Amino acid sequence: MKRLLLLALVVSVCSGIAHAQQTRLSISTGGTGGVWYPMGGAMANVLSKSLPNTAATAEVTGGSVDNIKLIATGRSDIGFSMVDTAWEAATGAGKFKEKVSMRTLAVVHPLVMHVVTLDGRGIEKMADLKGKRVSTGSPGSGTEVMAIRILEAYGIHYTKDIRQERLSVAEAASALKDRKIDAFLHAAGVPLPAVTDVAATPGIRVKLIDHADAVEHMARKYGPIYARGRIPAKTYAGQERDASTANVWGVLYVNETMSEKLAYDVVKTLFEKQADLVIAHRESANMTLENQTIGASPVPWHPGALRFFSEKGVAAR
Repeated sequence: MKRLLLLALVVSVCSGIAHAQQTRLSISTGGTGGVWYPMGGAMANVLSKSLPNTAATAEVTGGSVDNIKLIATGRSDIGFSMVDTAWEAATGAGKFKEKVSMRTLAVVHPLVMHVVTLDGRGIEKMADLKGKRVSTGSPGSGTEVMAIRILEAYGIHYTKDIRQERLSVAEAASALKDRKIDAFLHAAGVPLPAVTDVAATPGIRVKLIDHADAVEHMARKYGPIYARGRIPAKTYAGQERDASTANVWGVLYVNETMSEKLAYDVVKTLFEKQADLVIAHRESANMTLENQTIGASPVPWHPGALRFFSEKGVAAR
């Protein structure tokens, strides 16, 4: 009996030590109708399976602004953000009252702004959004930051010239289908699940509005953060032609206090298990070594990430 009690005590102590040493990682993503949530879920899954004593989880959030604020306060370990929002955080501008001490972990993929409406809503070009009920993205999202800048480029004030709604992408898609709004803007990878859902709805024909002309104006005011892009025809059901877009990079960020070893292990695992991430969403295929050199991030790199890229012969910038 004493041996059994002693053995039970040893097992209990060892179990307690193992539990105490477990690393818990929280990955801040975005809304459930976007790209970052499934992508972040896949990242959490491979990190949990591949890193010893690590339990990673993906969290639903409002998006870029919320994610960086969560990183700043230590309530999240890894967060997705659009580069324009990260620049504001790094400089203490816009929605950030103070500079955020964070580091770049990896450039993931380009985010493509979608300006989505339906046939019959009287919207053929950006100027037609005036007077309409338009969702500019959820509060705390990078989409909202970028959407306001795009509207500004066309001389449209987001509170004076439209009837602004601030909906998540899933809420916006539902509201558009129900004719409660006329259009919505959302920046994400392609295809965007919420738009796929709208386009597949019987009796509805989705329409994407060109807006690449905004990039020149945005570059003059906000710097070379944005680029012209396109959503190829047939990406969504009923989409008969390419849509010209404004794009921005989506990047993974961490607090500068993350240890070099952990940052290295996370980046190494994500790149080695990239095939698993692509299964969750094809935009993960854009997280390439090459894109670490062309996907501009205004935030300094984490030393752990730089060590991994250096081993691969890549000079990340």
